[in-house]
Amino acid sequence: RWYQKLLDAGVEENGIKPVPVGQRTSTQYSSLFTVFFSCLLCLLPIPTGMLATLSMGMSLRDASLIILFFALLTCIPPAFMGIGGLETGLRQLVQARYSFGLYLVTIPLLLNAATVTGFSLLSSIVGGQTLASLNPDTVSVNIGIVVVCLVSFALSLLGFNALHFWERWAWIPNLISIVIAVGCGGKYLYLQNDAEPANPSRVLTYGGLIAGYFITFGGTVSDYSIYHNPRGVSKLKIFLYIYAGLLLPSVPLLILGAAIGGAVPNVPAWKAAYAATGIGGVMGEMLAPAGGFGKFVLVMLALSVIGNIAISMYSVALNLQMLLPFFARVHRFAFILATMAIMIPFAIRAAEAWEESLTNFLAVIGYWAGCFDAVLIVELVAFRRMDYSTFDHAFWNVGRKLPPGIAAVAASLVSMVLVVPGMAEPWYTGPIAAQTGDIGFETAFAVTAISYLAFRWLEIRWRGHL
Repeated sequence: RWYQKLLDAGVEENGIKPVPVGQRTSTQYSSLFTVFFSCLLCLLPIPTGMLATLSMGMSLRDASLIILFFALLTCIPPAFMGIGGLETGLRQLVQARYSFGLYLVTIPLLLNAATVTGFSLLSSIVGGQTLASLNPDTVSVNIGIVVVCLVSFALSLLGFNALHFWERWAWIPNLISIVIAVGCGGKYLYLQNDAEPANPSRVLTYGGLIAGYFITFGGTVSDYSIYHNPRGVSKLKIFLYIYAGLLLPSVPLLILGAAIGGAVPNVPAWKAAYAATGIGGVMGEMLAPAGGFGKFVLVMLALSVIGNIAISMYSVALNLQMLLPFFARVHRFAFILATMAIMIPFAIRAAEAWEESLTNFLAVIGYWAGCFDAVLIVELVAFRRMDYSTFDHAFWNVGRKLPPGIAAVAASLVSMVLVVPGMAEPWYTGPIAAQTGDIGFETAFAVTAISYLAFRWLEIRWRGHL
């Protein structure tokens, strides 16, 4: 009885099963904008922007131009892939079965689950640092991380409708809080470090980090559009909603982060606060002139990451439901709880080496995400001719009817031959990257796309059908 009351209240029961077109009834297409706009209008982009000036020694101007260019470019793949959600009624990684097959899709499943969990880690660390900055002597970053994760857990459990409702309005207090923080502390942002013009190597390396920030949405974007009605709305409109939702909040906040990162070494209070509690400490110093009200705004900033963590946990639970057939019968609650149990200790550990954790994570995820996005886009455009009806619900979980996935995996592996020499990480720099900077993402996407065209054509010839 209590469970039925939850369902009647709007809690989502469906997991990974396809949604028939008759059940895709939502016409609130603007929610495809707000779900991403709100989840990214938080503190998470700010430390990513700080890496350019604080860690990589770029000028604010160079960092801003790199952020803008790579954001404009790398928002395109996930926005295009998001159209498939309402057109097919399939979750993003269920759509991937029509390229990777029922069994080999486990590889991107695990990688995507790790990626999305990683973003949740980063968000929880940022939120935890901000809560800790309220009173570093009594509130630790660890406690802040736990509080943020618990609140996010409750929201992600409620499902699709609750997430869209939250994200529809959460951007308002988030935006107000960020504007107040900049208004109180922005007078120091002009104190930028002197920096030489960025060379091509640094441009490509930081551009790869920005690419890793955006293109990984290609593994989750359709999860939030499968209940929308595909009739009576243009694909271009859906693309623009998602594209704008990803781009508009991220670019200003990434650039704000770059501005803060360039000023931190030159503002003693900010420098000390950053050493103590990271970006949360800096935000606390920026809001210090506002006194008690500033502390209230600081709490709001800490809670701004809840929407980001909640949609991440939602997608991770869906990924885990796909790993084994009987997992599909296990409610999302169990997987969200398991994810949170794993995430909290990992977040606490990652917070101890914050900048290094962030740099390594953003760079590495860009490599596999480039392969994944390339496979799904080439499959849809070149082989299915943009015909979403070829994603037949009748065999979404029938291995012999789906592609074997050999072409998808082989194309991704071929790209790694050039990706590895093109990597530039703190722990490894390939021979190509030593001359050019990190070109791993660009290589992964381009080589995978070209290879998949050939391998998938051979696979279709061998099978005699898609």
